[in-house]
Amino acid sequence: QVQLVESGGGLVQAGDSLRLSCAASGRSFSSYDMGWFRQAPGKEREFVAAINWSGGNTNYADSAKGRFTISRDNAKNTVFLQMSSLKPEDTAVYYCAAHYGVVTTDWSPPNEYDYWGQGAQVTVSS
Repeated sequence: QVQLVESGGGLVQAGDSLRLSCAASGRSFSSYDMGWFRQAPGKEREFVAAINWSGGNTNYADSAKGRFTISRDNAKNTVFLQMSSLKPEDTAVYYCAAHYGVVTTDWSPPNEYDYWGQGAQVTVSS
């Protein structure tokens, strides 16, 4: 069992940067692949970025490439999402998620993940 708590959301202006954190508690955080998703009002939850258990492999949605960076600190049981050059269309609730076991996809499907945080609101004003 893993509990996930996101933090670092807020209201920023277009072009600003923001770093989200996801603190994990429970067993064996370093055994889990981690992902970030987001959901805007009226839209489906969409994949943003993922990182494997060791931090050696990452994957990004096209909308995140070049602007967002996912990283993790296994010693602190935390995964991060550094977001820069934010746009109003990045406004959403951001969720972190944890996956344990063999991965048969590129980590992008939400149903690949076993545990979810409660979400953090990110609002980007124009």
